[in-house]
Amino acid sequence: MSELLNIYTMNAIKLNNRVVMAPMTRSRAYDLVPTDSMVTYYRQRATAGLIVSEGSPVSMEGRGQAYTPGIYTDEQIEGWKKVTEAVHAQGGKIFIQLWHVGRSSHVAHQPDGQAPVSSVSRVAEGCTTHIPGDNCQSVRVFHSQPRALATDEVPRVTQDFVRAAKNAIEAGFDGVEIHAANGYIFEQFINGGLNDRTDRYGGNIANRLRFTLETVDAISAAIGSHLTGIRIAPFGRLQDMHGFDDEQDTWLALGIELRRRHLAYVHLSDQESLGAQAIPAGFLTKFRKAYEGTLIVAGSYTQARAEMALREGFADLIAFGRPFIANPDLVKRMKNGWPMVVPDKDTFYTGRDAGYIDYPTYHVD
Repeated sequence: MSELLNIYTMNAIKLNNRVVMAPMTRSRAYDLVPTDSMVTYYRQRATAGLIVSEGSPVSMEGRGQAYTPGIYTDEQIEGWKKVTEAVHAQGGKIFIQLWHVGRSSHVAHQPDGQAPVSSVSRVAEGCTTHIPGDNCQSVRVFHSQPRALATDEVPRVTQDFVRAAKNAIEAGFDGVEIHAANGYIFEQFINGGLNDRTDRYGGNIANRLRFTLETVDAISAAIGSHLTGIRIAPFGRLQDMHGFDDEQDTWLALGIELRRRHLAYVHLSDQESLGAQAIPAGFLTKFRKAYEGTLIVAGSYTQARAEMALREGFADLIAFGRPFIANPDLVKRMKNGWPMVVPDKDTFYTGRDAGYIDYPTYHVD
């Protein structure tokens, strides 16, 4: 019997299986509004128990990658409505990932060319992003020098997330996922190796978690905690994040706080698959004890590893990223033991429909 393909109820939301399509930036929204090709892309993959959309910036300030669809204008809401309607018509469920990259940006993305914002004014050394170029291509550039948010500005960013969450519900999403991983705005506050603030958002663990938890609470109050998820990457090193003394205690404290909030889920990402440090052995067991709600895990899972993780109780749902790029019918391939297609890395972020919606479903001879 396959645990992975069983029905799962997530805070009253019934999922057809335990397979999650992980959020993946695909950079196809050339005017920052979801396109008809995006509608096709998500509809093709709607047999996943849950789709988590690509990161969607909550504001112009939150942007940091070329051609990513936002959720802060009326046009974007209308574009996303077509996506959610297509997924629902296939019997699927879809959450939107709410995104603010913080310092992981460039002035070309920012309103009036202003500096990106962060917990501190320290640039992410050696890190790059993409800005729009000619003919819908992108240009790789180093991150711009950020500025530190003033204490009284932080709640304004939280409100940007609240507005985006309300927009997402208007657009028909089944819920939202707060992107608090990969070295973006929330992790820039959580990480004690970066955050050297001396106000209420810096210093001890409680202060470094404050911005994240204030945003979780504000979104939960606006749309319901049962429609609110969050993605984290304990021990993450992307975007020039570094280790710090109370690192494990920080993530376990966050797990305890999130347990108290009865969220839709926590989505835990192991960045080893992205070429970064792996989550230390034994940590997942500790986190599972700290956080007792629905837990999604991601990180280069195969079908066999996913089944084992579910059987051993390390997770409730398993997220798959790149396998969904080239296998829109991934769930059916898993169910039937059909072969998997390897995606073309050269088309992950470039091109239009090539490498995006032209991967075929499997046909039995």
